[in-house]
Amino acid sequence: MHAPKTKERLDPTLFIGLLLSGVCILGGLILERGEVQDVAQVTAALIVIGGTAGAVIVSTPKAVLKSVVRRWRSLLFVVEPDIAAQQDEIIRLAMVVRRSGILSLDQEITPLGDPFLMRAIRLVADGADEKEIRHLLELDLAVAEQHAESEAKLFETAGGYAPTIGIIGAVLGLIQVMKHLENTENVGRGIAVAFVATVYGVSLANLVLLPIGNKIRARAQAISYQREMLIEGAIAIQMGKNPRLIRQMLDVFAAKQLKGKSGKEKHLLTFPDAKKAS
Repeated sequence: MHAPKTKERLDPTLFIGLLLSGVCILGGLILERGEVQDVAQVTAALIVIGGTAGAVIVSTPKAVLKSVVRRWRSLLFVVEPDIAAQQDEIIRLAMVVRRSGILSLDQEITPLGDPFLMRAIRLVADGADEKEIRHLLELDLAVAEQHAESEAKLFETAGGYAPTIGIIGAVLGLIQVMKHLENTENVGRGIAVAFVATVYGVSLANLVLLPIGNKIRARAQAISYQREMLIEGAIAIQMGKNPRLIRQMLDVFAAKQLKGKSGKEKHLLTFPDAKKAS
C-alpha cells in the first residue's frame, strides 16, 4: 500500500496580489499625471526596508527569526495533502484492526508517509486509550499552532514598524530640504521626494507584511483542521468502530472541502469541529 501523496505547487496568489496592487497604484499615479520615477527612490527604500528589518530583529527572539527564515518556501509553495487518500488509508487500517487486531498495526505504520498520521497510528498500536491519544495529538497541534502564530505576529509587528520608519525617512528628507531653502525652485520637489519614504512604509506594511502574516495563520489553521480529521480517524480505529461508520464520519470532513473553478482542484479551507463530527 503506497503512502498518501501530498502535492506541492506554486502559490500564485502572492504574485498576483502584489502585481495587481502595484499596477493599480502606479496606474493611479500616472493617471494623476505623475511619473514612476517620482516614487523610485533607492534611499527611501533602503531606510524603510533596513530600518524595519532592524526593528524586527531587535524585538523578536532568535528562535522565531530562524523559524521564519525556514518557512520562506511555504510562502511561495502550498502543500496540499491528498485528503481522499488519507481517508481511504484510515478505512483500510480500520479493516485491518477488525480482521487481525490492534497489534497488526505495527506492520502498517511505516508506509503511511504522513508523520502526524504515523504518530497517531503508533499510539493506537501501543495500546493508548482514547483520552491519551487525543491529549497527545492535540498537544502536537497546539504547539504547531503556537509556532505559526509567533511567525504570523512577527510579520504583523513588522507591519506596525514600517509606516513609522517611513515617517522617519520623510523627516530625514525634509531636513535636507530645509538645509537648502535658498534654492526655492527645488523646495517643492524636495518635499515631494521626502515623502516617498512614507509611501514605501505604508505600502510595505499593507501590501506585503500584514497579508503574509494572515496567510501564515490561515494555512496553519487549514493544517490543523486536516489533522483533526486524522485524530478522529485514529480514535475511531482505537475504539474498533465499523469502517462504514468511520467512512460516514470522515465524509463530514470531506464535504467541507471547497472545489476550485475547474471542479477538480480541492483546497482545504475549513472543517467542522472534529469533536462534534465524532
